[in-house]
Amino acid sequence: MSFHGGLLGVLIAMLLFARRHQLTFFQLTDFIAPMVPIGLGAGRLGNFINQELPGRITDVSWGMVYPLYGPEPRHPSQLYQFALEGVALFTILWFASREPRQKGLISGLFLLFYGCFRFITEFFRQPDSQLGFIAFDWLTMGQLLSLPMVLFGLFLMAWSRGQQVAQPPVIGAS
Repeated sequence: MSFHGGLLGVLIAMLLFARRHQLTFFQLTDFIAPMVPIGLGAGRLGNFINQELPGRITDVSWGMVYPLYGPEPRHPSQLYQFALEGVALFTILWFASREPRQKGLISGLFLLFYGCFRFITEFFRQPDSQLGFIAFDWLTMGQLLSLPMVLFGLFLMAWSRGQQVAQPPVIGAS
């Protein structure tokens, strides 16, 4: 399952959880979003260790040979994704969430930056073998699915400007 499909499932679960615990949806998503890049980064390191999701063939000096995919050096795209979707995204969200802010802003930042970082790193990642390039001999499914995330992230950030400063969620209090 790709990240994009998993995200939809998690958002549905978060919506149900928020309703059950009488939270607003964005109280919950803004609270959880800064923690997600830690898991994303760990997953990308796991992809690297397991030689999953290799990069495209390259001639850059840091190219790596993945024996499962032939003798040609490839971009270590999993490490690029670890750096951007893990470390950089965590840093951005952590700094943005240190102070009280409007409801939806952190969720919007997550969608915007994850979508942008994924779009960029897809240029170095080998397209899924069953799909190949979707359009223009360069657009991958990961890039196509990231575009709505970027647009919705921008929308949420603009929408949040008119919102009140959000209170952090209190879960389990009676």
